[in-house]
Amino acid sequence: MKPPPALLSALLLTFAWAPGPAALGADDSFKPAPAPAWQLKDPDGREVTSAQFKHKVVVLDFWATWCGPCRSEIPGYVALRRKYAAAGLEIIGVSVDQGGPEVVKQFAAAQQMDYPVVLADDAIVSAFGGVDAIPTTFIIDRDGVIRYRKVGAMPAAEFEEILQRYLR
Repeated sequence: MKPPPALLSALLLTFAWAPGPAALGADDSFKPAPAPAWQLKDPDGREVTSAQFKHKVVVLDFWATWCGPCRSEIPGYVALRRKYAAAGLEIIGVSVDQGGPEVVKQFAAAQQMDYPVVLADDAIVSAFGGVDAIPTTFIIDRDGVIRYRKVGAMPAAEFEEILQRYLR
């Protein structure tokens, strides 16, 4: 299967540019904007849509099974979802893997990812302004506004502190 062009570009940039410590974290040029609507398939082929998470605080994480920084953040996302699910938090992993749904499904099970995982396509990458490196993570508030974007990995405690602003 040939990778979609936008995804291929994002993946190539991931290898070409690995953020250093000064580049990690929030994107200071980011301005809040309404989150685009999306519909994607999970690894089992079931449709998952942004509408299913209306009125929740959503962490939308673009990641891949082969991405070391992505992998390091997964246990933190699992813990955050368990800790704040009752407060309306949802984590959604958007896999940019090209190995197919079975690779993602097996990885998610092995990592005990108990949050929804969907398979990215060009439309979602474009809708979120392109993904130049992974992980790229967005926080979407209860009103459907993207409030925060980070590129690169971040310690779970630091991300939790930022996330708490939107869970109040």
